[in-house]
Amino acid sequence: MTDFIKGLRGLRRGAWEMVASILIALGVFMLMQPFSLSLYSASFIVTLVGTVMFIIVSHFPE
Repeated sequence: MTDFIKGLRGLRRGAWEMVASILIALGVFMLMQPFSLSLYSASFIVTLVGTVMFIIVSHFPE
């Protein structure tokens, strides 16, 4: 857990890629859930932010 926090603070690729991947997965989950229209409406933004974040983070150092 401390390595993960150090990776976030040090702008390391591994930790930030995990956050971006979680955002993408959350956005897809929000897109496919049948319960809330507001979650469905926000799913595109969450998926887009996760995707753009993943593209940017992939240029961070190991």
